[in-house]
Amino acid sequence: QVQLVESGGGLVQTGGSLRLSCATSRTIFSTYVMGWFRQAPGKQRELIAHITSGGTTNYVDSVKGRFTVSRDNAKNTVYLQMNSLKPDDTAVYYCNARRPGYLWSGSWGQGTQVTVSS
Repeated sequence: QVQLVESGGGLVQTGGSLRLSCATSRTIFSTYVMGWFRQAPGKQRELIAHITSGGTTNYVDSVKGRFTVSRDNAKNTVYLQMNSLKPDDTAVYYCNARRPGYLWSGSWGQGTQVTVSS
């Protein structure tokens, strides 16, 4: 079972920034694809960014140019730097992990709440 612990959320004004962190175990981190998801009230959880073990990144259009995903292999941690935040970014943010070519894990952490005020 994948263990994931998200942190770094909070309340921020429109245009502000936050950096989220997701810590996981060394057993999986070095080879797994790491992803950031979010779930806004009344909406389905969506994948917004992911990063491969080699550092290749991909973003959903709504966050492209504003969010940056990165990973620190020495700390077994993946980050999501969020800039130019908008009220539409308000959601619970989750990270997840998968082996290349496999589905995302069915095990989720507690998530971290991000609230952007207008």
